[in-house]
Amino acid sequence: MSDAKRGGDELREAALKLHSENRGKLAIKSKVPVRNGHDLSLAYTPGVAEACREIDADPEKVFEYTNRGNLVAVVTDGSAVLGLGDIGPLAAYPVMEGKCILFKAFAGVDAMPLCLDTQDVDEIVDTVVRVAPTFGSINLEDISAPRCFDIEEALIERLDIPVFHDDQHGTAVVAGAALTNALSVAEKEIGDVRVVVNGAGAAGLATSRLFLSMGVGDVILCDIEGALYEGFEGIANPRQEEMARLTNAENIGGSLADVMRGADVFVGLSAGGVVSGDMVRSMAERAVVIAMANPVPEIYPDEALEAGALVVATGRSDFKNQINNVLAFPGIMAGAMKVRASRISEASKAAAAEAIASAVSPGDLGPDFIIPGVFDPEVAPGVAAAVAGAAVEEGSAKNPVDPERVAQAVREEAGIS
Repeated sequence: MSDAKRGGDELREAALKLHSENRGKLAIKSKVPVRNGHDLSLAYTPGVAEACREIDADPEKVFEYTNRGNLVAVVTDGSAVLGLGDIGPLAAYPVMEGKCILFKAFAGVDAMPLCLDTQDVDEIVDTVVRVAPTFGSINLEDISAPRCFDIEEALIERLDIPVFHDDQHGTAVVAGAALTNALSVAEKEIGDVRVVVNGAGAAGLATSRLFLSMGVGDVILCDIEGALYEGFEGIANPRQEEMARLTNAENIGGSLADVMRGADVFVGLSAGGVVSGDMVRSMAERAVVIAMANPVPEIYPDEALEAGALVVATGRSDFKNQINNVLAFPGIMAGAMKVRASRISEASKAAAAEAIASAVSPGDLGPDFIIPGVFDPEVAPGVAAAVAGAAVEEGSAKNPVDPERVAQAVREEAGIS
């Protein structure tokens, strides 16, 4: 038996044991004691009626007297779960529990899985709208494109709490942080570079949009048919069409190999092995390669470095510079909820990306260290403060709070000393 096979078997057995022995990964625990009649009268009847009356008179007090302001719904239809595909809501449940414990561990945010037995856009939207009074924000997870776009847009329009599709925007934020620091290492200005994004699905579209809001000079988005440009016959849907209008200002056509020639940055959100060493060699000097396909990246780091790339990042934990969404979503949701933001805007996402990038000190920044590790305790508080500050500045915060107070609250709730 190979070491890889043995390691895989051991991981499988350990993972199944963890899930079985604990019957999942989540539990509900009381914040207050119920030891005697007095405790019961305060937490439940008759005392609870006083909180009900206050909220009835002023609905905003629900955030003062309940946990709504720190509770996220992690919503899925099970249609695009990890690399497993359309496995349905029941098989998706362990992933949603996992997401919930990451919210809690990294930012002190409570989260609850909502695994829906439908893939109908209207049914999903109506269900989430009806349960929304329970939650302070909505995290959409593992929902396939293009349905995920329609669901997110409809919920943003109908709800006044933050709605965040992590597969799109969490990926984009961490990629934006990596780009910021990689360009510093390469000594290139963001407004001067050409970035090729390969993969025109949910993550690729969101990443391209965020890059534009961050000031990237030129973005070319590619899918399996090649570079997208206005009027390109291979465009698959209206969202790609919109992005084709916003990117590729010179309407450059051709294959991925064609458009990578002279590019400063390659960002992969596509499939393993689609980039060769020759394609990297054709890029500009001091090139940056961010290859996020998992488990096999578009090109392995050793091959990209040998071909002349200065900085290489992947989505894998066994290589340097891991692009991992856990750097983004806990802090983003915590910050948005602390100030009761009505939405998570492009400005908030850009602020989150900058906060993640800033977690790497200038003295430590280098080709092998452009992104903080996932267990860096100051990432989530910093991201939360940045998102809160952006929401206050743009006027979408119903509860304006000083960003440093937000950061300190996240530290306390996540147990960060």
